[in-house]
Amino acid sequence: MSETELEPQGAPAESELDEDDRLKPEYVRAVLDAVESGDDEAAHALVDPLHPADIADLFELTPHEDRRALARAVADLLDGDVFAEMNDYVREDLIDALEPHEVAGIAAELDTDDAVAIIEDMEPADQREVLRAMEPDDRAAIEEALSYPEESAGRLMQRELIAVPEHWTVGDVLDYMRKNDDLTTDFWEIFVVDPAHKPIGTCALSWILRTPRAVSISDVMKREQTLIPVEMDQEEVALRFQKYALISAAVVDASGRLVGVITVDDVVHIISEEAGEDALLLSGAGDGDINEPVYESYKARVRWLIANLGTALVAATIIGFFEGTIQHMVILAALMPIVAGVGGNAGTQTMAVTVRALATNQLTDSNSMRTIRRELMVALMNGGTIAVVLGSAVALVFQNPQLGGVIAAAMLVNIVIAGLAGVIVPLTLDRFKADPAVASSIFVTMTTDSMGFLVFLGLATAAGLAG
Repeated sequence: MSETELEPQGAPAESELDEDDRLKPEYVRAVLDAVESGDDEAAHALVDPLHPADIADLFELTPHEDRRALARAVADLLDGDVFAEMNDYVREDLIDALEPHEVAGIAAELDTDDAVAIIEDMEPADQREVLRAMEPDDRAAIEEALSYPEESAGRLMQRELIAVPEHWTVGDVLDYMRKNDDLTTDFWEIFVVDPAHKPIGTCALSWILRTPRAVSISDVMKREQTLIPVEMDQEEVALRFQKYALISAAVVDASGRLVGVITVDDVVHIISEEAGEDALLLSGAGDGDINEPVYESYKARVRWLIANLGTALVAATIIGFFEGTIQHMVILAALMPIVAGVGGNAGTQTMAVTVRALATNQLTDSNSMRTIRRELMVALMNGGTIAVVLGSAVALVFQNPQLGGVIAAAMLVNIVIAGLAGVIVPLTLDRFKADPAVASSIFVTMTTDSMGFLVFLGLATAAGLAG
């Protein structure tokens, strides 16, 4: 085989990517200039060397109003692999411009899980048209996948797999794989099933290739395996892959029959999506996708801002109770935000650690009390340190040791409260089957702000600073 044949097809030229494997701005501009000038041939020549993932990136970097023109110029390069790599919003934008039979053709090129990702977000009427345009076998597989809950193993799995009976020999398996052109070509292991098509073991390709033909497959296979229920949430699937270092895993239905397989390349995407999703949920930023329509971003964010407005009003009400104290010692108004702000940061730190621990199953009922005690100890140490530093600084700057003592005590108490709130709020939400990443920040912020003002102004009033 020649060196040319060994080179990866569709690999982008070095000049098109920067040192971080991102498309260079000048390259993107050159493609768009060619499209805008109507020179589709030049645009096609520029895009042709790109890997499918880089073509997907190119469309994501292209302004919304220019994407369809670019798609027309490079139509023959827009295969299933490109759509599979594309951002959801960008993909939907392009899919809307295609005829149902064109979408069906793209979906037919893909593994079932990637085809489902393209079709599942379409409008029901468009979805039905696309399915009608597909081959019966492909349509049946996708309709079955769509019957499972969103973000479940049933949506994530591929139907393309190799399963053999346990009475076969290694030679039988090799002959079966060589003679059947319709079998999937991308796999790491085969599944061994009983007469009811229930998985009883797995066999890595390396074992098959290194074993004499006459050996029974049941003597080579590994009987211990991790089975994924078809209804399992994709985040739990990712955790199982991580915990047991899986390359692929069988998916089974309620009766235990083998219905699909999930591979590690799919799980890598899930881990990335879930990690980003939790961070965005904590901030209330919605999907946080720069390709998301403006109005969708507005709707996702404004409701949390309104909720935060409500919590801010609670804090403002508490401040109103101590109006007289603040009037007699105005410096308290300048120091209040320090107590609330540092407490809020402390609460956010603890909350982020807790939400992550819950998401990765590190924090469960068996160690929740130990975790609360741990975070209390950390809060006491942090609170003590910050209290000494802030109290000393206030006492020296304002020549008022009593004020320094009050703010030091308030800071210690608020950081301890923040630490407890940061762990207890997510735990409580999780106990009631609510996503702790969604609402924790609102409750923790309300607690730290309100208690910070209450403790500081309450101690100031009790100490007679307003007298």
